[in-house]
Amino acid sequence: MSVRTRITTLLAAGCLLAVAGPAVAQAPNGYPVRPITMIVPFAAGGPTDVVARIVGDHMSKTLGQQIIVENVVGAGGTTGATRAKRAANDGYTIVMGHMGTHAAAVPLYPNLAYDPAADFEPVGLAAGTPILILAKKDYPAKDLSAFTAHVKQNAGTLNMAHAGVGSVSYTTCLLLNSILDVKPTAVPYNGTGPAMNALVGGQVDYMCDQIVNVVSQVQGGSIKAYAIATANRNPALPDVPTTKEAGLPEYSVSAWNAVFAPKGTPQPIVDKLTAALDKALDDETTRKRLLDLGSDLPEGDRRGQKALAALVKSEVERWSKVIKTAGPGN
Repeated sequence: MSVRTRITTLLAAGCLLAVAGPAVAQAPNGYPVRPITMIVPFAAGGPTDVVARIVGDHMSKTLGQQIIVENVVGAGGTTGATRAKRAANDGYTIVMGHMGTHAAAVPLYPNLAYDPAADFEPVGLAAGTPILILAKKDYPAKDLSAFTAHVKQNAGTLNMAHAGVGSVSYTTCLLLNSILDVKPTAVPYNGTGPAMNALVGGQVDYMCDQIVNVVSQVQGGSIKAYAIATANRNPALPDVPTTKEAGLPEYSVSAWNAVFAPKGTPQPIVDKLTAALDKALDDETTRKRLLDLGSDLPEGDRRGQKALAALVKSEVERWSKVIKTAGPGN
């Protein structure tokens, strides 16, 4: 072989390695090779944080790398969701979004920095979370009927806690207040955890919250639960009536938590994350931890990427109508 031929061959081989190198580094079977960050757009201790840590714990075992929860608070969860949208789409940053960040935020924030459908890859629904109407332990009303009457008569002097405009606690109480035609003073907190602490401490009068955040407080008597906004009672709090049973059937609402990756994350990586999430939801211990908190676990055709994409679309439409009906200033 001539010297020229050898040089040409070596150059050709080098070019092939240069082309093949990055592809090998990004191959799905090499993922993940380091810890994954799961952004939770709210403070530690809130319902989204709790679901993320339970699900993330099992996903870590399946993926062989730790999922590290990073709490990024602010603007009803949209600060954390924005950070996730802007993260590298390499599978090492994901976000535990929810009904607020990936649906209700769209009509609430005209200048929202992201589009829930266009800027994220849906991984899968993690849990549904029923909503309860709650009040401080010494609130004078004994049942939901008395509660709604008292709120209507005293809305101007009452404080309603929430985790920021666009959060689940904000939007679900917005719906409640719209039904009752009242506008109490809305007090924002950096997450549902701090908001719940304020309710337990009696610093605010009432709030609407996800069941995963309130079971122990209701059972312990540190807050009152007037009703759960679902068709059936929840096994975690069997003594709490449904809103239909308690006389407010028009208030029917449930929140949800779901995993998303930044847009452009390679499909094989998204598929691997989806499989890990499904395995977590099939695990007996993980299921028990979520069910004991009152979560509604997705089954069958409610799981997976397509189901989540459809859910986001329908929820954006739903909450756009609710918020439009609530009127200026919400």
